Amino acid sequence: MQNLEDMEFYPAALTIAGSDSGGGAGIQADLRTFNAFGIYGCSAITAVTAQNPNEVRQVEALPAEIVRSQIDCVLDAIPVRIAKTGMLADCEIVETVADSIRERRLPTVVDPVMVSTSGARLLKQDAVTVLLEKLFPLAAWITPNIPEAELILGRKLDGRKALADAARTCYDRWGCGVILKSGHALNGKTATDLICCDGKVYTLSSPTVRIAEKTAHGTGCTLSSALAAGLAFGMNWDQAVSEAKSFVYGSLCEAVNLSGGLSQMYPPSEDSLNRIRLEVWKDK
Repeated sequence: MQNLEDMEFYPAALTIAGSDSGGGAGIQADLRTFNAFGIYGCSAITAVTAQNPNEVRQVEALPAEIVRSQIDCVLDAIPVRIAKTGMLADCEIVETVADSIRERRLPTVVDPVMVSTSGARLLKQDAVTVLLEKLFPLAAWITPNIPEAELILGRKLDGRKALADAARTCYDRWGCGVILKSGHALNGKTATDLICCDGKVYTLSSPTVRIAEKTAHGTGCTLSSALAAGLAFGMNWDQAVSEAKSFVYGSLCEAVNLSGGLSQMYPPSEDSLNRIRLEVWKDK
């Protein structure tokens, strides 16, 4: 985190994503994360959802021209340093966002939100190809989870080496940094992600956290927006990904109780932000 009193300016970032009425993910999680990092958060809403941590009841994509108008209006007045994308819903929105990013030459973290944790489809099937062909090539970083990476690459990812190979394949194919969010898939004692940048594969690990069911809702949105925040401050990539992973870990450790047995992630204190490890990948 930065001391805002010592800063010469207040960095701005733009999230282009859907609204989560339950507050755990989407635009709400992104802006909460930006604020915790000391980033001035701007937004372009792509869709309105009726959802809570348990379910997505309804999804309504906004017209692409309104999405474009939001982006243009923000960028015409505010010196945004980086954007991150989340839920883009359909082909027209994906194409519009890609056009905007290309024209503005805006560094972007792309979180390829395709399916919610509860199983609701958040990106139409025909939009997946457009995402891969038009938006991924413009990305500075992409942050798929395992199901998304399997859909992107068209193959099952089972085991440590398969995940490392997948991260490298994405890096080679789209020429961007990759965080493959593998969570607990590699080791029950740690939550380990695979990173590929500068032609090398790394593991990024944090301890597992005992949490109530549904508490992890929004971890993907939070990770990608925390990464964008770190990059907006001019951090080197390794520091930015480490800060992002630490922020998610701390947010799980300090989840807030909303009563009724429901708890949700919440921006952490500094005490929770120092227990992650970034290591060069070794095929064991």
